[in-house]
Amino acid sequence: MDGNGRRMETWVDCIAEAPEGGKMVRRTMAFTYGVFCYGLSLGAFLYAAGFLGNFGVPKSLDSGPEKNFGAALLINAGLLGLFAVQHSVMAREWFKKAWTRIVPASVERSTYVLFSSVALIALFWKWEPMGGEIWSVENPLGRVALWVLYGAGWTLVLLATFLINHFDLFGLKQVWCVLRGVEYQGPKFRTPGLYRYVRHPLYVGWLTVFWAAPKMTIAHLVFAVATTGYILVAIQFEERDLIQRHSEYAEYRRRVPMLVPGSVERVPAKIRRPAVNPAD
Repeated sequence: MDGNGRRMETWVDCIAEAPEGGKMVRRTMAFTYGVFCYGLSLGAFLYAAGFLGNFGVPKSLDSGPEKNFGAALLINAGLLGLFAVQHSVMAREWFKKAWTRIVPASVERSTYVLFSSVALIALFWKWEPMGGEIWSVENPLGRVALWVLYGAGWTLVLLATFLINHFDLFGLKQVWCVLRGVEYQGPKFRTPGLYRYVRHPLYVGWLTVFWAAPKMTIAHLVFAVATTGYILVAIQFEERDLIQRHSEYAEYRRRVPMLVPGSVERVPAKIRRPAVNPAD
């Protein structure tokens, strides 16, 4: 088993050795922690819809007084960089193996979700508007079409998480297993629904959200360009991990386009050969 599996056994063994009352307290604490992290992430998700769309929230992408352009650009770049580093580093297998020596494996995913939410909230809080206008769609039908596309992007993001395993992705399945006293089984490789047409429908949804803007300001453009670049880089690291965990992913990667349905991609020869798959 991998490092996470070994740490999971240690956590379960500690529970098994504790008195019955203490065992239940530990399980309840882990579950409560996981629910709290999930609730925080759900709140951040809902706030993000208003933040990027400039509606219904106290602080949005383009609201508030403007600072010096250079200072605002540095602050915003730092906030985006902080989120990108946290989101990518904590998702890597080498980090998980080290991290679960400190944090029980059962709440590792919940802790990742917690840190991601905190980084996102910091971005909402400290983001600086930058003024300027790249485009503004004045045609009523055009504006409606873009708002519909914006809503469709958010719907696709949410749908993509449920197509794989929403509750596993956000750590709830792990803490629910602890509460019930059963061993957690990680997700198997599947390609349901939209995953048959693109490998990353979740990212397609995010890209739609970032770019479907009736009014594109400089701040919005900076956000959209930076997050698009991050997604394209993050996919490479994510797929490397997936190939190591699931031997069939190499063939899936060869057959199914990354983001655009029906597109043809060149897959490097070293990726075309299925990797030797250790026990999942």
